[in-house]
Amino acid sequence: MEITRKTRLKDVIKTPSGHDIIARLLYSLGMDLDVIRKTPLGLLKIGSLKSLSMGKLNDRSIDALIALLGSLNDEEASESEGINETWWKEAVFYQVYPRSFKDSNSDGIGDIPGIIEKLDYIRSLGVDAIWCSPFFDSPNADNGYDIRDYREIMPEFGTLDDVKRLISECHIRGMKLIIDLVMNHTSDEHEWFRKALAGDPQYMDYYMWKDTPNNWTSFFAGSAWRYFSETDKYALHLFADKQIDLNWDNPQVRKEMYDIANFWLDLGADGFRLDVVSFISKKEGLPDGDPTIGKLISFTGIEHYFHGPHLDEYLREFNRECLAPHGAYTVGECPGNGIMMSRMITGNDREELSQLFSFDHIDNPGKKRFDLYDFDPSKMIPELVRWQTEYSDRCWPTLFFDNHDNPRMCSKIDPSGHYHGAVNKMLAMMLFTMRGTPYIYQGSEIGMTNCQFSDISEFRDIETLNVFEEMTGSGLSDSDVMKRILAGSRDHARIPMQWNSSENAGFSDTAPWIKVNPNHTSINVHDEELDTDSILNYYRKLIALRKQHKTLVYGSFKKLRSSKKILAYERADDERFLIIINLTPNEIRSSLKPLSRPLISNYSQPSRKLMPYEASVYMIS
Repeated sequence: MEITRKTRLKDVIKTPSGHDIIARLLYSLGMDLDVIRKTPLGLLKIGSLKSLSMGKLNDRSIDALIALLGSLNDEEASESEGINETWWKEAVFYQVYPRSFKDSNSDGIGDIPGIIEKLDYIRSLGVDAIWCSPFFDSPNADNGYDIRDYREIMPEFGTLDDVKRLISECHIRGMKLIIDLVMNHTSDEHEWFRKALAGDPQYMDYYMWKDTPNNWTSFFAGSAWRYFSETDKYALHLFADKQIDLNWDNPQVRKEMYDIANFWLDLGADGFRLDVVSFISKKEGLPDGDPTIGKLISFTGIEHYFHGPHLDEYLREFNRECLAPHGAYTVGECPGNGIMMSRMITGNDREELSQLFSFDHIDNPGKKRFDLYDFDPSKMIPELVRWQTEYSDRCWPTLFFDNHDNPRMCSKIDPSGHYHGAVNKMLAMMLFTMRGTPYIYQGSEIGMTNCQFSDISEFRDIETLNVFEEMTGSGLSDSDVMKRILAGSRDHARIPMQWNSSENAGFSDTAPWIKVNPNHTSINVHDEELDTDSILNYYRKLIALRKQHKTLVYGSFKKLRSSKKILAYERADDERFLIIINLTPNEIRSSLKPLSRPLISNYSQPSRKLMPYEASVYMIS
């Protein structure tokens, strides 16, 4: 469909790209698509977004938006009949962040042998597959996501033989290993980039250069361009200035990346988590981004690469050359892609990705990680429910609340920790009873929280340090800057895994590379193993329930109630389950609550009221 200024908004959102891009803009304004779907505003023309945004969009922004919508391929395959059952839809995944998981050699840094040491623990949860964050050789500008050599291992993590043993030991225990592969960029210390700086034209074309930088901004603050005197040019880096973006329009670059992927698949890896994979294709010519759209979305230029012109083509090629021959699984990190464009990437018949991660529930509408606000769990529910009901049977959602890039969800909902147990168990209930593949991030199963860092010197994350520097020069008071850093830093998720109450939380015999959370004396694996009512054992019970009843995997999802106070839904097939969740710290009377005892609940004593953050599942006859 050709979109012009005269196209009505209700028609724009009928296309996958129109649906997701308009939704993204409205989301940044604190609104959702119901404004267009359910009110007369849908009859307005796309140019009306200027007034609907209360002046935050201008004529140039509207023209840029129309041009973007016209440049995207909206081909979407037809619906398939029924759900295609496969192992990764039934599996429970566990993410390991190697640097912070377990130190085996007393150097303060987690390593591959440390992961192997704890495989029996991971398996005891009921986990079927491990996603391991990068362990490749790296100078560590971004904790391993800046890769210097894709076939070598970071020395402090171990050796290639250690990784081979990790793969083997996972398989012995009936678990699969998913490797975190970074294909959008390499380290500036990678051999390819060193050759580019030496003037080799073949390797110059492996990266993206400009004589004069455009206005694109980095996800880690500042310009997305770095000047190199060796070439008298600027190289693109959407992330840290040592993470240089690859030129995926160069067929040789794609071949190199496919060879790397096949190297790991041939060694026995079962698939990949693909870091920011939706960014690999950029608009030809790398034009300036619209400043107004950039201000709304926070990253200028993102409209030219969040779902680039050749993304689907390159993903299909990657699948054909690497994934399909090995029967490999993939989950993509695809920031910016909404539900309809995600369907284009993950459909059964698309031959691109198995799954992807959507992040829109992680912060409330119109808010971002470093904003100061009180997180309202009820505001993430519409987004979660939408992925349950609109993603279609030919796609399969991922379910997660924590990962290595975000503060802990339990601390966002309950910063005081007053309802620590109830909140963590409530999140677990949603994780294991909604439709999708659940991902546990290390420590979530014991209720690990954000860490109260006291000074900027205690942080290690490059994004945090860059944002701190940028905010310090913005006119904010020192107190406000630190509050924002504490609200959004990725280091909250990267503190050492809390194995026991000893000095270094059982992570290491020496001082760890990053601060240990003082609350490890009360929140740790050892103590929770001994407590039958612990968060850890609640996770085990829920995972066992999910594995026992396939209806909790493949059964239909029906929302019964979704309000600021209560979420209730039904999972049904040959069995029926009712899940009721109190989203508030208050006691609530609800007619939905059955008289029967729940199969499992985060409260042991039955009550006619819904207790604070109560989450219960009932079997309905």
